[in-house]
Amino acid sequence: MTAEEKDAILHDETGLRVERVSGRSAFEGNLLHLFCDEVALPNGDRAVWEIVRHRGAVCVVPVAENGDVLLVRQFRYPIGKVLLEIPAGKLEEGDEDRAAAALRELKEETGVCAASLVSLGDFYGAPAYSDERLTLYLATGLTEGEQKLDRDEFLRVVRIPLAEAVRLVLDGEIEDMKTQAGLLRAYLTLQNRTESL
Repeated sequence: MTAEEKDAILHDETGLRVERVSGRSAFEGNLLHLFCDEVALPNGDRAVWEIVRHRGAVCVVPVAENGDVLLVRQFRYPIGKVLLEIPAGKLEEGDEDRAAAALRELKEETGVCAASLVSLGDFYGAPAYSDERLTLYLATGLTEGEQKLDRDEFLRVVRIPLAEAVRLVLDGEIEDMKTQAGLLRAYLTLQNRTESL
């Protein structure tokens, strides 16, 4: 694929852009802010879209020296089940340093501190209705400590080999999307490091 073809695939917005005409706030909570926006569609029609605004979040794939990844099990009330996830949390403020937030969430949820934190990139978890941007990190050089859970957090730390966690993703056993993305990106990043040595 040429650079021009790649650019066209990634950046051509011809006939696709939607423009906001007006909007109103429908709900403002501690975590989410819901807007109802009237938008102009590419064909000239108008529609009303419900948009969730979110300050953003970070997630961390902590990998120990022996190749184990630290995951957390927690009950997710909206779906009524316990999920296996990578440590994650929302930004305290929208402009909070994402790396600092990632280290904070890692410490709070697992008790672990990391000597190295490498960005694995950003993604949008639900871009059809939310602007929440999540930033993924790979954490290594781990040292154990004590959890500092929030008052409303109840979770259990689980350690499993990273390769086994990837198998759980591919087998559909890990259902959380940020965890799927984080584990796969971390696994490929670490594989590429090993192969380049």
